[in-house]
Amino acid sequence: MFKQDDVKKLLSSVKYPEFEKDIVTFGFVKNIEIKDKKAFVDISIVSANPNIAKKVQEDASNALNKGGISAEVRVEQPKIPEQKSNSQSNKNIASNIKNFVMVSSGKGGVGKSTTTVNLALCLSKQGKKVGILDADIYGPNIPRMLGITDSKPIILGEKLKPITAYGIEMMSMGVLMTEGQSLIWRGAMIMRAVEQLLRDVLWSDLDVLFIDMPPGTGDAQLTLAQSVPVTCGVCVTTPQTVALDDAKRSLDMFRKLHIPVAGIIENMSGFICSDCGKEYEIFGKNSAKELAEEYNAPILANIPIELCIREGSDEGKPVAIFNEEAISFKRYADAANKILQTIEQINKNGGGDNSKIQPTSTNSACSAKK
Repeated sequence: MFKQDDVKKLLSSVKYPEFEKDIVTFGFVKNIEIKDKKAFVDISIVSANPNIAKKVQEDASNALNKGGISAEVRVEQPKIPEQKSNSQSNKNIASNIKNFVMVSSGKGGVGKSTTTVNLALCLSKQGKKVGILDADIYGPNIPRMLGITDSKPIILGEKLKPITAYGIEMMSMGVLMTEGQSLIWRGAMIMRAVEQLLRDVLWSDLDVLFIDMPPGTGDAQLTLAQSVPVTCGVCVTTPQTVALDDAKRSLDMFRKLHIPVAGIIENMSGFICSDCGKEYEIFGKNSAKELAEEYNAPILANIPIELCIREGSDEGKPVAIFNEEAISFKRYADAANKILQTIEQINKNGGGDNSKIQPTSTNSACSAKK
């Protein structure tokens, strides 16, 4: 007679479609019951796509049958229509937050955290209540960029109060662990950490929470899409071909997770000489244009290399606050306004339909006075 562990072991060979992890690791196997020498398995997935459900059901049934176990496999999906969902899940463990913006990149070192900070600050300047969740578990740089590396969150009951900097709320693993400490975590631990940073933090009633994701397309991204209704995603890249190759994976991830793409930000898009003011395209420029057309995603901004960006990030003095004359600030401000218009359009249309998202060019309130 087989046991539940035997069933679970066989199911651990079933990969979730389009991902490398199996359905057991992702926590999609919710219940296993054995009755009359037959296994009854309940699986709950985060996709509303019926083809995904069919694939999971067939693969799970085949795995159990090959293992000599007679089984009935039931797959549960979100009840909301796929084309109207802002992400794969109708679950929201941070329901007091109106909109979630996932800032992602296919690889590290492309300026994703810098982008997140300056977009959030520009949106805050428009009178929106904004927060940042630094979900980049392995490289939590947001505290340094906001100048709060020595700050520690206050514990209220069983929850953490987010740290406030420049008028926005922030929570990060960077303020929860010793500086320089390494995190050697498996995927399951990362997934739990992302959930806890959403559930166990006393976020205010925010208009927008920007979420700085780890590089790549893995456990953290799927956990986020499973935990909250992500309103839209922003892809950050640089002009080099190797970066664009990875950016494709990030955009493909948004597509598979049914997250509308607000647009692409191309960092290091030209270098502005601080002596003469001339712009040099040392890494190229507008290389993401073809990528944007392929994924129906507008280019939100081409951010040049400016010394003030690096200095501001290192010193905890972001460009959006301390250098409003910089070209990069004006482009961040315009990008933030485009994202806000996209959010409003998505919510008006009732969910994520990328075909309805059009590039905008209206200058934001941040840059209107320039």
